[in-house]
Amino acid sequence: MNMHTQPQRTPAETALIDAFGDRLSLLPGDGAVMLKRDDAIEAVKHGLPTRRIESWHYTDLRRLLNAVPDFDPAAAAKAIAPIVDGSTVLSLLNGVSSAKAPVVEGVSVQRLSEKLTDGSIAPGLDPYGSDDAIGALNTAFVADGYFVDIADGTELEKPIELQNLQAGGQTHVRLPVRVGANAKAVIVERQAGEGAALTSSVSQLVLGEGAEVTWLIVQEQPETATHLAQFKAHIGKDAKLTLFVMNAGGRLVRQEIMVKTTGEGADFKLRGINLLAGDTHTDVTMVLDHAVPHTASTEVIRNVVTGKARGVFQGRINVHQYAQKTNAKMACNTLLLSDDGEFSTKPELEIFADDVVCGHGATVTEIDHDHLFYLMARGVDEKSARGLLVKAFVAEVIEELDDEAIVEALEARLDEWFVTHG
Repeated sequence: MNMHTQPQRTPAETALIDAFGDRLSLLPGDGAVMLKRDDAIEAVKHGLPTRRIESWHYTDLRRLLNAVPDFDPAAAAKAIAPIVDGSTVLSLLNGVSSAKAPVVEGVSVQRLSEKLTDGSIAPGLDPYGSDDAIGALNTAFVADGYFVDIADGTELEKPIELQNLQAGGQTHVRLPVRVGANAKAVIVERQAGEGAALTSSVSQLVLGEGAEVTWLIVQEQPETATHLAQFKAHIGKDAKLTLFVMNAGGRLVRQEIMVKTTGEGADFKLRGINLLAGDTHTDVTMVLDHAVPHTASTEVIRNVVTGKARGVFQGRINVHQYAQKTNAKMACNTLLLSDDGEFSTKPELEIFADDVVCGHGATVTEIDHDHLFYLMARGVDEKSARGLLVKAFVAEVIEELDDEAIVEALEARLDEWFVTHG
């Protein structure tokens, strides 16, 4: 976080600093890990980010995070059914992993608490940059998670579902995943719970040469929860990553996405749906680095806003000088269903190469009243008609996943959200 004159600490900042002192003796880690924790809490002591920091301009965390719940050792979250039947489920219940992981051929699973204790995870705890508030908060408090290693050439028939479930209080987890050369996998990351909570979650993905991964983030926290998350990925030579993000809950949500192409032929697709309702705030911020030649990316974000909800999409694509023949396109489209809702979009391109094809666009619109009238004139009631139009607005993004079971599960969640909020 940027250095500046330290103002008086907010109640949330004070609570976080006090909680670190109270929990330090309970946190796993060797000397290297504990040094990372010390550096992280020092960053928190300098203050949570405000709108004066460019990357946090639309999400003034210092103002919006006005209270922090205590850690609740009595909280008892319960595992839930996976999105796709037959998935391999790895559950984190209030930040605690299972002592016995399921066995899958070609997949190695280790509890992150063990890697914190022996220090092998320490290099992965480094901050993303000087304004990495989520990384600092997570590094200070993370106590568990899963490390998943998918061997070279492994092709998983069923998804792996990583469940991060809370029942109130605070939870801080990490989910590092390595996918070997020419391996193929679908990974579902579930973020859900109940009660007043503060959660931080950092996912780290490394794709080997020729690997293909579809990673889904389904965030359905209650409207009493603050959810701060990062997804970081390095995409190797000829590897393909499709990242799908669905935000359908949470009072205060910040989902950061940091992706870097590290090998020629790397391909990245981001598809996102933000379903925003009530008096909530959701921010999706992406930084994509095209660091080598002959790479491609497309990002399509669809937002539906109702009530007094506020949303943000910041997308920055950096094309490095060496990254000739880059093909990058980004679009953000928003459907406003109420006069009180709002959505801010900030697409950015920073191009230092001269042989590239890059572009971005953004639109904000309301439901077309001619389309609404057309449906109602044929006997469809107004709420159902609005629901059909909203579903049509986001359906093409979901259907790009090209997996019938996943598409049906996500469309069912879309229907449920509209029944409640439409």
